[in-house]
Amino acid sequence: MSGTMHGLLGITRRSTAIALLGFPGLLASAGMARAQAADSVGGEPFVFAVGADLSFVKAAEDRGVQFKDHGVARPALDIFKDHGYNWIRLRVFHAPDRLPNNLAYTIVLAKEAKARGYHFLLDYHYSDTWADPQHQITPSAWDTTDIQVLVDSVRDYTRDTFKAFMDAGVTPDMVQIGNEVRNGFMWPLGKLPAHWDNFAKLYEAALEGIDEARGANPRPLIMVHYDNGADRQGVLRWFLRFDSYGLPYDVIGFSYYPWWHGNLLELRDNLLSALHNFPDKDVMLAEVGYRPRVYEHPDSLAPYPEDAPGGPRKAFLEAVTQTVLSISSRRIKGIFWWEPATGCDSDFFDKDCNARPVMDVFDRYRRK
Repeated sequence: MSGTMHGLLGITRRSTAIALLGFPGLLASAGMARAQAADSVGGEPFVFAVGADLSFVKAAEDRGVQFKDHGVARPALDIFKDHGYNWIRLRVFHAPDRLPNNLAYTIVLAKEAKARGYHFLLDYHYSDTWADPQHQITPSAWDTTDIQVLVDSVRDYTRDTFKAFMDAGVTPDMVQIGNEVRNGFMWPLGKLPAHWDNFAKLYEAALEGIDEARGANPRPLIMVHYDNGADRQGVLRWFLRFDSYGLPYDVIGFSYYPWWHGNLLELRDNLLSALHNFPDKDVMLAEVGYRPRVYEHPDSLAPYPEDAPGGPRKAFLEAVTQTVLSISSRRIKGIFWWEPATGCDSDFFDKDCNARPVMDVFDRYRRK
C-alpha cells in the first residue's frame, strides 16, 4: 500500500475517532471488544476458511437428489470436502413453517459435517424466516412491544439452542449473532438506525445466552455480519457506532454479491479499511455468490460473461479469491459461498447434478 493511502486511512481514522467522542462507552470500553483470541479455533491454529453455506443440502438429499462429482454420485459433504472445503455454515430459524432449518434439522446436518472434519459456523437468524437488510421479522412467538421481554426471550432461546448443539456434540466453532444486521434485527424494537440501544441490548442478551450455555467451556468465535462487503464508508460508520457500546466480538463478516454491492476494487478497498480501522478484529467473507445475468439481471452488463472459461461462477470465485489472498494479512480469515447445493441446476451443480467447474477453484490451494 502506498504512503499516500496509509496517510489517507490514518486521517480518516483520527477524524472519525474525534467525531465519536460523544458515543457512549467508546473510550471506556477500549480493549473489551474482542471475545477471544481469534487466531485459533477449537484449540487448533486457524487455517484459512474455505466454506459454504450448505443449509439446504440435507433437504435436497432427503428428497432424493444425488449429487455427483465427475459423474459419480456421492454425498455432497464428501464432494465439497474433497475439493478443499473445511467449514460449513448453517442457519437456524426459530420456528420455520415452510423451510427446513429448525433446530433439530440443523443439529443433524451439523453432525454429518463434524463427522467429516468440518468446522461449524452457526448463523442465528432470530426469525422464523429469512433475515436480511430488508427483512428482520421477529419470531411470531416473541413480544414485539417490550424490549425487556424480548431481551429475555433472546437470552433464553440462545442459551437453550446453543446448549442443544453442545449436548449433541456439535458445539459451533463460530457464531453469527444475527444475519446481515446493518439495519438491525428483530424489528421493530431492534431496527436501526432508530433503536441502537435496543439493538445493543439484544446482541448482549444473545451473547449472555451463549455464555450461560457454555459454562466453563471456551466461547466460540463471534461474528458480526454486515451485508455490503464493498461499502467502505458505511462499514466504517456502522462498526464505529457498534463498538461504542463495548460489546465483544472477534470477526467482521461481509456479504459480497457483485450485482448489488460493487466491484472488486471496492471490495478490496473495504477489506483494507476494515483491517486498518479495526485492528483487533479479523475479517472474512461470510457470503459470496454470483447469479448469472439470465436469471436475475437480464438488462445489466455482466461482470463475468456466460462464456468465461469454466463458466461465470468459476470466474467470479477465482477473482474474489485472488482479491482476498492478495491482501497480506493473517486477519483475513476466509470465504463462504452461499447455498451452492440446493439441488440439480444450482450454483455448483448442473441440471444433471454433476459438479460444475466452480467446484474446482480451491483444488490448487488444498490438494497436494
